[in-house]
Amino acid sequence: FSVFPDLLLMQKNVMRKQRNWERRPEVKKSQRKEEKQRKKLNRQSKVNVSIKAITKERLEEARGAGLRLCVDLSMTDCLSKSGRLIPDPGLYGCNKKALQPFRVFLTELKEDSLLYKECVRMNDGFLNYLIDVTEESWFHLFPSEDVQFYVNVHYVSMLALEYVEEDKVYILGGLVDETIQKKISYTRAKELGIRTARLPIDEYMVKWPNPKNFHSKNPMFEILLTFRDTKDRTKALAAGIPPGKGYMVASAASTDIINPSEEL
Repeated sequence: FSVFPDLLLMQKNVMRKQRNWERRPEVKKSQRKEEKQRKKLNRQSKVNVSIKAITKERLEEARGAGLRLCVDLSMTDCLSKSGRLIPDPGLYGCNKKALQPFRVFLTELKEDSLLYKECVRMNDGFLNYLIDVTEESWFHLFPSEDVQFYVNVHYVSMLALEYVEEDKVYILGGLVDETIQKKISYTRAKELGIRTARLPIDEYMVKWPNPKNFHSKNPMFEILLTFRDTKDRTKALAAGIPPGKGYMVASAASTDIINPSEEL
């Protein structure tokens, strides 16, 4: 009678092996899929680390010898309360993506100011940004002969910015020049003897009826970055001014190029 338990045990072993064998292809397939996904994640992680390292290296090089671009924050008190509450979260991101990033200065940004606190609150890692933040005025920070242009968005200065010179300092202003207090930054620059320029929108773009205003520094920043990378004015303007704003790149320039070495 002892044969039957042994036979039953053998049958169970056979059935167990059969089930394991039947599951084996599925298990292997699942394992291969998991291994493939793991390798993909590892590759992506290495790529991300590499990109971050390259980006950091570019930004550090720019801080040492990059074209200097300064964001003038001295007149934010002239803006409305809601305007002062809007830092430029995309500005640093634009610079990080650039092949040739600028050395960025934020001048007259006081640590006890509302704008500074909003920059810290709304921009994760702001305190670790590879930029120069100072409470000092750009006028005292840079030699006057190094300051090439005080750049406005449009319509204020008569001179269109057509070139970017590597050894000069470009001041981004004009944020308050389209508010109720007209031409504040433009007037100040002229009083200080600094040459002013606007983006060459009229020269290279067609304005549709009822265009939207864009007074943020981000379009100026992105346009200058793209122009520096591509040397293409129309491509640069298209990168900073989306069609929804009511402007379209013209097929050809409408005015002669003005060389920045010429006196106003």
